[in-house]
Amino acid sequence: MRISVFGLGYVGCVSAACLAKQGHYVVGVDISQTKVDIINQGKSPIIEKGLDILLGDVVGSKNGGTLYATTDADTAVMDTEISLICVGTPSNENGSLRLDYVKRCASNIGKSLKSKKDYHVVVARSTMLPGSVEDVIIKEIEDISDKKAGLDFGAAMNPEFLRESTSIEDFYNPPVTVIGQIDDRTGDLLEKMYAFLDAPVVRTDIKTAEMVKYANNTYHALKVCFANEIGVICKALGIDSHQVMDIFCMDSKLNLSPYYLKPGFAFGGSCLPKDLRAITYKAKNLDIDAPMLDSIMKTNIAHINRVINQIVKTGSKKIGILGLSFKAGTDDLRESPIVILTEALIGKGFDIKIYDKNVSLASLFGANKEYIEKEIPHISSLMTDNLDTVLSHAEVVVIGNKANEFTKAVNAMGKNKKIIDLVRIQNNLDGLPDMYDGICW
Repeated sequence: MRISVFGLGYVGCVSAACLAKQGHYVVGVDISQTKVDIINQGKSPIIEKGLDILLGDVVGSKNGGTLYATTDADTAVMDTEISLICVGTPSNENGSLRLDYVKRCASNIGKSLKSKKDYHVVVARSTMLPGSVEDVIIKEIEDISDKKAGLDFGAAMNPEFLRESTSIEDFYNPPVTVIGQIDDRTGDLLEKMYAFLDAPVVRTDIKTAEMVKYANNTYHALKVCFANEIGVICKALGIDSHQVMDIFCMDSKLNLSPYYLKPGFAFGGSCLPKDLRAITYKAKNLDIDAPMLDSIMKTNIAHINRVINQIVKTGSKKIGILGLSFKAGTDDLRESPIVILTEALIGKGFDIKIYDKNVSLASLFGANKEYIEKEIPHISSLMTDNLDTVLSHAEVVVIGNKANEFTKAVNAMGKNKKIIDLVRIQNNLDGLPDMYDGICW
């Protein structure tokens, strides 16, 4: 295939060299003549393991001369079928992104596409916030070229997952290839370009692909801070932090896994809140500042408050709550966020009825009988053992856990009830009532 790569920094230079190595014809584009000259000599303009050798293999007469660099954007676009935008997106002082390099790049591509008859695909690899491809790249190209995205040219977001010092290895061994496409024609061409990679391909919409990169990098930063705060607590207690985290990382069932990583309602139960308070209290006793660990409970409370505000905004006073325990299939109410939510709604004067089959049984003979009778009698008095009673009463139905009977109830509800789902009762949201609303989706 014939590919132009705009921006020859880490992402662009590595992408260009690796694609050329696979036999694609690649034109690298950069505004720096010095950088262009270095690449055309088969040398790397950046320090990156293996890149000098790789560029030497693909530039000039070797391997058919599959890569060359230029400052001429117009020639690059006219001579290729796909353009990858890999220019920088640095931060402004207030944290916002500078997209002027991206806009200038899109402008240059747009000028060339104005006179180009063939369908050309423009792909963003630069990291940008959701909406940037549509609002900056597509808009700029459409305005200048007088052509329409998805009709006259293709557009996509293809986030990169490259780490400096291992970027070549990362390019050839990605965890996943994400293609955020404007149309199938664009996605087909990109998937063909990456056919040599042994990695799952996910084709999605452009904004989702843009957001994936931010979810990744934010989580990576979170992991670094988490490990460091656990580490300083371990050091103060005379414990080898590396041994602790080596054992921690052995758990691929919960710790290093998709578990707990689906957006939903707040955490609760008998373990997480208690243990979090204990470790943060211990850190304070050791005079250790652990702001990330300290923020976890605040974040959890903020999420509960978010739901309270969502319910208040409905303007309805009659609330039905389906599921009181913090997890379906259990009667455990200890620090259940649904209990905290319910108590807040009671305090605001809402008329509430609650149904939870497991908790109703627990109130008769379960392990939580004493807790229910002594700690939350005001809530237990609002409970009924009949699901239909709650549904008949409620103007707003709050789904608190994933009991199977609640899924059936949601699908059977009429259009006159507002549904607030805290757990994503079913993955496929198609066909749900018009009044349905989720907390994180």
